[in-house]
Amino acid sequence: MRFNKKLIVYLAEYMYLRIVFDCNVQKELLKKIIVKLKSVDIWSSLSHNMTADGQCNSFENIGELVNYMVKDLQDLSDLIKIVVHNDSLLINEIQEQLIHIDRILFQLEMCQMFSKKYDDCNCYVDIQSGSGGTEAQDWANMLLRMYLKWIDNKGFNVEIVTESCGDFSGIKSTTIKVIGPYVYGWLRTESGIHRLVRKSPFDATGKRHTSFASVFVYPELDDNIDIQIRPEDLRIDVYRASGAGGQHVNRTESAVRITHIPTNIVTQCQSDRSQHKNKNQAIKQLKAKLYNFELHKKRIEKKIRENKKKDITWGNQIRSYVLDHSRIKDLRTGLEKHNVKAVLNGDLDDFIKTSIKVLDQNNDD
Repeated sequence: MRFNKKLIVYLAEYMYLRIVFDCNVQKELLKKIIVKLKSVDIWSSLSHNMTADGQCNSFENIGELVNYMVKDLQDLSDLIKIVVHNDSLLINEIQEQLIHIDRILFQLEMCQMFSKKYDDCNCYVDIQSGSGGTEAQDWANMLLRMYLKWIDNKGFNVEIVTESCGDFSGIKSTTIKVIGPYVYGWLRTESGIHRLVRKSPFDATGKRHTSFASVFVYPELDDNIDIQIRPEDLRIDVYRASGAGGQHVNRTESAVRITHIPTNIVTQCQSDRSQHKNKNQAIKQLKAKLYNFELHKKRIEKKIRENKKKDITWGNQIRSYVLDHSRIKDLRTGLEKHNVKAVLNGDLDDFIKTSIKVLDQNNDD
């Protein structure tokens, strides 16, 4: 009977998830965190308490989901033993039970997907147009629109931190802050070079053009992460904000650009009318970028040791969008989709989920 086969599949997936989450270990960690939350000292630091409380909720949620899974599998097994071929009521109950188990499995798979260190953080997304003038700037703007659509579909919040408009169309660069549960976990594999091939709307001859834009995603770090920045290593510039904004924003030098001289990493912020607030925001972004910079250095060193370093030009290219052939292909996973319009309107989940699964299998960090 098909229900027996389905039950075997669910039992196999349950055993796999049980191993992945190692529930006994999770329970021990949960006990330690609860003891920690009960201590008097922890309440002197609100941010530290919020971190521990978040971990506690995460472990409790996983434990509850696994327990629900056990109960539902047991109930399903009992129902299958007594079902009669023409018992429509009992068959409907089994089908409802299967749907419920599917939902629990989906939630557990999400927990598995977002198990990396900063997956539960908010994040920043930098989009930078490549060389090519108007073509590349228009492509950068298309990528921004794609991500904003995806963010809206997910119900996340977004803030435009800074934006530099293109000369005639599109944008030269932008930084957005994405706020919501596990947004860094969702977007972390989107970092890299995105390549567009299309018949240019800016070329009267209708020739095909290739454009590039880079996307860089990094987490918003909490105050517990200690990143040492020496004041003498910073160059701070103030300027008038460009783009949309009120009179005060555009007429005063409220925008701030900070350059970390040793690494040449630059952050900027113009979202607030207060120069002081923009400076604090830019410093926060800089700390996150410096942390990511160090992680990236370690990954590169590891790849060199393993003799797996890729060519710099092509190694970071992650996705190709060939519009006149209606084809979008992820070069890391091989996943290909032909509904170009849907993807550019924010239908990115298949690409994101596949890349998380594939890349997490190949990386330890």
